[in-house]
Amino acid sequence: MNEDEPITPEITRRTVIETGTTALLLTTLPRAALGARPLDETEPPQPPVTVELQINGRLHSLTLDPRTTLLDALREHLALTGSKKGCDHGQCGACTVLIEGRRINSCLTLAVMHDGQSVTTIEGLAEGDNLHPLQTAFVEHDGFQCGYCTSGQICSAIGMLAESRTGMPSYVTDDLTQPQPELTDTEIRERMSGNICRCAAYPNIVAAIKQAARMPT
Repeated sequence: MNEDEPITPEITRRTVIETGTTALLLTTLPRAALGARPLDETEPPQPPVTVELQINGRLHSLTLDPRTTLLDALREHLALTGSKKGCDHGQCGACTVLIEGRRINSCLTLAVMHDGQSVTTIEGLAEGDNLHPLQTAFVEHDGFQCGYCTSGQICSAIGMLAESRTGMPSYVTDDLTQPQPELTDTEIRERMSGNICRCAAYPNIVAAIKQAARMPT
């Protein structure tokens, strides 16, 4: 090779695709993102706040970063690890707890939003050695396998049954004039659709909920 000859870079299909993709991303980014300055690492953190939560009948006063989710407050600050962190995006239902009797995904809400409110987790359902009727039904119908989603399933089912008793309809409720929708298998599946069981114990979960609702299985 003659050292005086100009070097021509080899252009491959991969190079063209990578270059084009980078250019496209840069053109679609908002101006604010392109001109944003790096975060100032010297900026002081958010000052902690004091939150009082009535959890399973006991008052707890916590000093937390205001960005702490209710799930992290339960697990990391109170060692109540029955509520599971699954997807952390509100899609699996493993973190479901009861706030003033209503079910909620605890990973999607901040602890400070529930200051002074009553929180019930899976640890607060049994009375001593006496299991909650839904816990008993889950055991009798083998409504769990690995058990990871079970605490969220049970808390969600308790909230769901309360909603049904007040006459709250679901997407599949046929007759909206009924004071209380009939809890058919289809109705239960729809109402529990926000809780995922990767072991696929769904038929047993439905049977357990029907038993707890004092319905024939």
